[in-house]
Amino acid sequence: MIDLSTLTTERRNLATTNLDQMSVHEALTKMNQEDKGVAGAVALALPQIEKVATATIAAFNKGGRLIYMGAGTSGRLGVLDAAECVPTFGVPASQVVGLIAGGDKAMTLAVEGAEDSLSLGKQDLIDLALSENDIVIGIAASGRTPYVIGGLDYAKSVGATTASLSCNPNAEISQHAALPIEVDCGPEFLTGSTRLKSGTAQKLILNMISTIAMIGIGKVYHNLMVDVKPTNKKLVERSKRIIMQATDCPYELAEVTFYEADQDVKLAIVMILTGSNAEEGRKKLVKANGFVGKTLS
Repeated sequence: MIDLSTLTTERRNLATTNLDQMSVHEALTKMNQEDKGVAGAVALALPQIEKVATATIAAFNKGGRLIYMGAGTSGRLGVLDAAECVPTFGVPASQVVGLIAGGDKAMTLAVEGAEDSLSLGKQDLIDLALSENDIVIGIAASGRTPYVIGGLDYAKSVGATTASLSCNPNAEISQHAALPIEVDCGPEFLTGSTRLKSGTAQKLILNMISTIAMIGIGKVYHNLMVDVKPTNKKLVERSKRIIMQATDCPYELAEVTFYEADQDVKLAIVMILTGSNAEEGRKKLVKANGFVGKTLS
């Protein structure tokens, strides 16, 4: 029998034991009060998060990938963060990967038993041809998911960097990762529903890791998303605004340069800031390893 009695995420929340008696207003107010504590709990884990973000930058600089893996809500959050990196930072879908126990079907439907398999996590990483240049972050609110543990052990065996993210102190998965993150948000608003405070904490931390890592490899200039992919009309206009904000140029020049750069926002910025044509701008970016700021020195 699995003992869940020691897990914070499984304890009853004494502040919400009369949840079914609350009015809608009372329940919403209490839920909001509970959620306010999440950011503070994440703040306590910043030293551990920093280590993982730094290791992710190092993996990217070696040509490696960021691979999230988890089950249920934890897995879905990893898949979501990976998917968002493509349009936001212009990286290929293969650079940030989200794995969920049970595969794509598990994004919308529970796949019975998948998270309990140690071998399934390993197999998913084998199928990705995991290498020593990659970083694998195992995500499990409970901190005990066998799918994640099996994956982390395999990742360690091939020399990949391993990290974990759990929402319970002294989590089992922490023993299987070189860089563990543990965040304690207290008992859930609705007993055992880890998609709530735990899920919020996990999303905050994944946002931190992926965003800071992308800054670390030149995907941001000042605080602008210079590698954004203009995949729809809104993003086309946002791209032109980014060029204007980065260069302090008028809309007309931003638009002309945007198309001269073949809709490459970063290249258009470098062209304007350095007075270069597209070919010269590309050479400057290659020499600067993709950092806009370094093309100016």
